Amino acid sequence: MALNILVIGNGGREHAITWRLAQSETVGQIYVAPGNGGTACSSKVTNVPELSSSPKDFEKLAQFALEKNVGLVVPGPEQPLVDGIASFFTKVGIPVFGPSAKAAIMEGSKAFSKVFMDKHDIPTARFANFTNVDDARKHIEAIDYKIVLKADGIAAGKGVLIPETKEEALAGLDEIMVTKAFGNAGDEIVIEEFLEGDELSILTITDGYSFFNLPAAQDHKRISDGDKGLNTGGMGAYAPAPIATPEVLKKIDDQIIKPTIDGMRKDGFPMCGILFTGIMLSPSKEPKVLEYNVRFGDPETQTVLPLLSKDTDLAQVMLAAAEHRLDSVVVATTPNMFSTTVVMAAGGYPEAYNKGDEITVKEPPQDVFIFHAGTATNKEGKTVTAGGRVIASTAIATSLRESVDKAYVGVDHVDFNGKYNRKDIAHRAFRDSTTGPKGFTYAEAGVSVDNGNLLVEQIKAKVKSTARPGADSDIGGFGGLFDLKAAGYKTDETLLVAATDGVGTKLRVAQIMDLHDTVGIDLVAMNVNDLVVQGAEPLIFLDYFACGKLDNAVAAKFVSGVADGCIQAGCALVGGETSEMPGMYSEGHYDTNGTAVGAVNKHKILPKLESMAVGDVLIGLTSDGIHSNGFSLVRYIIEKSGIDYKSPAPWTNSGKTIGEEILVPTKIYVKQLLKLINENLLLGLAHITGGGLVENIPRCLPKHLQAKLDQSQWDIPAIFKWFGTQGDVPVHDMLKTFNLGIGMVVIVKKENVDAVLANIRAEGQECKVIGELVSRPEGGHGCVVDNVTL
Repeated sequence: MALNILVIGNGGREHAITWRLAQSETVGQIYVAPGNGGTACSSKVTNVPELSSSPKDFEKLAQFALEKNVGLVVPGPEQPLVDGIASFFTKVGIPVFGPSAKAAIMEGSKAFSKVFMDKHDIPTARFANFTNVDDARKHIEAIDYKIVLKADGIAAGKGVLIPETKEEALAGLDEIMVTKAFGNAGDEIVIEEFLEGDELSILTITDGYSFFNLPAAQDHKRISDGDKGLNTGGMGAYAPAPIATPEVLKKIDDQIIKPTIDGMRKDGFPMCGILFTGIMLSPSKEPKVLEYNVRFGDPETQTVLPLLSKDTDLAQVMLAAAEHRLDSVVVATTPNMFSTTVVMAAGGYPEAYNKGDEITVKEPPQDVFIFHAGTATNKEGKTVTAGGRVIASTAIATSLRESVDKAYVGVDHVDFNGKYNRKDIAHRAFRDSTTGPKGFTYAEAGVSVDNGNLLVEQIKAKVKSTARPGADSDIGGFGGLFDLKAAGYKTDETLLVAATDGVGTKLRVAQIMDLHDTVGIDLVAMNVNDLVVQGAEPLIFLDYFACGKLDNAVAAKFVSGVADGCIQAGCALVGGETSEMPGMYSEGHYDTNGTAVGAVNKHKILPKLESMAVGDVLIGLTSDGIHSNGFSLVRYIIEKSGIDYKSPAPWTNSGKTIGEEILVPTKIYVKQLLKLINENLLLGLAHITGGGLVENIPRCLPKHLQAKLDQSQWDIPAIFKWFGTQGDVPVHDMLKTFNLGIGMVVIVKKENVDAVLANIRAEGQECKVIGELVSRPEGGHGCVVDNVTL
């Protein structure tokens, strides 16, 4: 029978626990009381917001568990464990993955745990416990070493002060014991020696006898980069920490973890659930205990749970521990994997901060996970901020560097007002990764090779989807190859054709709107459309992306758009270059270029100038909007008009903004035309880009002929009319700047018109006869447009 589980809590830890439990095939339903804006992460999961972890709800929780046939309870926070929640469920026969109140005192009282360590010879700092403030003052005056002050009871991770002087120490003592800054937690105080070194967090799954250590993590408590500023509940973590070598881990097991679990059992309060041991590792690699917790840590939980192996069923592991048979199940982690978590906090945390700000989360890349913490769902159904530490991004990878970079990619997928996060998570690991004097690095100069490599890994799958006969689209090398024979071309009859182009200032609109996937399509379109007008089939494409600082999320979206464009055009994306050039581009700005290579049978090259004559017909293929030309004028009109790109587009009822409307990508006309080219039905093609209709059509005409267009034969889309009116743009400038609704012009013999129209429409492309070729008067222009109405 499927196992129903009740998870108690509403933080990031509980979201991560629920996320992992939901992956178990043995789990039926998971209820989270009360849950947060992200805990209902699966169809298996239901939030129970009417219940909480308060002692007043213990009986209600137990009754709810019975009604829902719950077979396992997993309390997340420490307070309900200290308050004795386990006994409420034990009385009704429901196993609890968590300690009794008697065992939870190891976290509930720092003074008690220090006495326990002393009794069982567990290495820790020198200490003294006091309930009398005067005795504590005398002790501070007498000692000659740096100290730490700890409120005895639970203080939400903030009841620890690290004074620099005796004066600060005495002031801190008064803060804890006299003014009661941490409430009743300060009735007793622990004054202990300040330990130098690096901290480690060891999360141990135990049933009171057997135990399994999860990968050693390192937390970042301070609010600011460089471990500066106020203490927090944790701004990020990574695991496994490189300083936790096999030798260090053996010492921790032999000297700390095993003696602790054995000691608790022998003293009459066996530990069940998670024993969290905070350890200081001295410069000489000797571990000492800082503190115990009796539950999963936060954000360590979000960091270590994704490292569990696929064959580890966390639900069954927790149930086995609760039933004191942990040795009956498999517990393992994935070898050679690293995990990093970056916490995003509300501006002002850990002091005053705002609540109720809307949160937007975009789908993160593979192996990047978003865990909610201080979030809630408002009356409108939107996810909003509801705490100081709001949400976190966790990523796993085969190297620590890659997991850090991917975690920050995840950070870029989350947005809310005042979002703040540290930018140096795992800095201590990288500090320790080298020896000797530290010189300047490429990364310090602003260029991250690792970040570039990560981008390649992120986009490989999408790029692979563009493969076609002749090319495999396996990027990462130094160039792209294409086999013409494999694509069906006879090399002695085939010519290669190349085109290179960019997107222009349309990119700036994409950057303002933070919409980057469609401009990749634009880039492909500008090139492949220029190939097809020469009668060539696009075969391969290469892109170039240049920026001041590489933002993987932006670059990945851009390349995804390039891949989408290649799929539309039927060509393979075989390579490219991502260039990070600090100082060349402002933050958030980038530029791009592309090169397409195609092939054409030498007998089918367009235009066929010698075959064109008076009376040949011009067919217009409709555009999807502005495409990629005229954006300097578009931006000028918008900026001079004082209009915001994010305002509703005034020329349509689509509900889209101005920015969204003008970012509609350039239409790709390849598949609509290749069949007609191969059947020799076309005389010429004109891609309507810079120069508009009047400048582009003459490029494919002989000097003695003129294109005569009748604008009344097609409707000019409203977007062009709006810009023309708003900017009071002269008709002549409109004609030589915009496509005015026609993105490609086809020249055909009169007798082939019906066949060409039918073929193009069969491809889903709207098209119309818009003019004909006439004799070009001496000194006349190559294209005239009659009956223009804007």
